[in-house]
Amino acid sequence: MKSGTINLALLCLAYLAAFAGAEFVTYYVAPISGTIFHFAILLVLVINSVVARDEAQRSLWLALGLVPLIRIISLVTPIAEISEIYLYMIMAVPIFVGAVAVILNLKYTLDSDIGLNGKKILFQSIVAIVGIGLGIIDYIILKPEGLISKLSIQTMVIPVLILLVATGFVEEFVFRGVIQRAARGLGAWGWVYVALIYAILQIRQGSVEHIVFVFIVALFFGWVVKKTGSIIGVSLSHGLLNIALYLVFPHIGLNWTIPGLF
Repeated sequence: MKSGTINLALLCLAYLAAFAGAEFVTYYVAPISGTIFHFAILLVLVINSVVARDEAQRSLWLALGLVPLIRIISLVTPIAEISEIYLYMIMAVPIFVGAVAVILNLKYTLDSDIGLNGKKILFQSIVAIVGIGLGIIDYIILKPEGLISKLSIQTMVIPVLILLVATGFVEEFVFRGVIQRAARGLGAWGWVYVALIYAILQIRQGSVEHIVFVFIVALFFGWVVKKTGSIIGVSLSHGLLNIALYLVFPHIGLNWTIPGLF
């Protein structure tokens, strides 16, 4: 293995550890310290992207800058003053703008590079429907409070649209679109690295089972995008997962458990 490849692998592992450390500090030590930690990571990534001579590495470091940016935005948004469901949309706007800025800088195309296309639409539809089942599993693990007061068409319309766009489309646009595209610079298994990063961002939930589950889901989503070249199916699947998790099942009340695991 060439020294350059070893150095790249070590640097990627260092960033992975830094993301995990920043998340732990944010949610189990002090939010302000975590914000500073994430900002420091963002600064180092920007510097790395500027000084990198290899174009693939420059792209990777720039795209990875979206990871600390996401957490910084979530930490500086005035949560107490905003209803939680609307918070998702408010945070999604600057994150989406940041992702678009990266796309323009790296000259990625929305179709072939990011995956905004209708390739293999039947398979994408199946992937989307799978999101409901994934939502059931995640609800069994987390048992979160619902984001709406009651289950009705009137109370669900806007929250459903917000979760489809803000958590489904925007998150997949960032991770499986922009970052996974940039991670091709790591070789054939770059999509696995992206899945690890996404799972690390779940540390805030305080559930090892949830982190493992999210990692498996992220691997599935990453594999789908790698094979199909489209993020449409995983975006819908992700949105339906969160609709089931935060809107539907908290009001239905599943009391299932998975013996031996949770």
